[in-house]
Amino acid sequence: MEQKIDRRIRKTKSQLRNGLAALMQTKSINEITVKELVDAVDINRSTFYLHYTDIYDLLQKTEDDLLEQVKDIIREHAKTDDTAEATFPFMEDIFETVDANREIFQALVGSNGDISFIHKVEDIIAQNTIYRLEKMFPDNVQDLKYYYSFCLTGAVGLIKTWITENSRKSPEHMARLAYQMVTNAMQSFFENAAPLVK
Repeated sequence: MEQKIDRRIRKTKSQLRNGLAALMQTKSINEITVKELVDAVDINRSTFYLHYTDIYDLLQKTEDDLLEQVKDIIREHAKTDDTAEATFPFMEDIFETVDANREIFQALVGSNGDISFIHKVEDIIAQNTIYRLEKMFPDNVQDLKYYYSFCLTGAVGLIKTWITENSRKSPEHMARLAYQMVTNAMQSFFENAAPLVK
């Protein structure tokens, strides 16, 4: 019985989250009301208030859940070695998570989205991956922040284009594309690192 209730709660929260994502495609979070949302997903207002205090609370908890999924991926891949090859499975997991939550990610990176959410994702990834680059390029730590910024901005742009144009390219395909771009940039950085330090 408890399992059935948990499943029902998960379904309700998923409906509300997807409904919010759909509404954010056409209007800002400030313009969305609880009534409008519950009418759109055919859920009672009282049910909404069982889980959230208001629309902003729903958005915050949705973002927190997505950020936790990113952190879980990072924690899982922290056990792997610090080689370039180990980057691909990490990227693939990121793309799969984005794909599994495509509607809300579309809303968050869209014109009515929350840019601070994107910055939080970038910060979490940066805090947990830059140290690997420092191990790989110990003689050029000063320039790493620029290289990393270049790669991260490109990867985020790649994800935004992929989800906003509703491309049906698989997460694996997109991860492979991102991996090739990043490793090509890394190879160029490595080959030119020594001259740049002089």
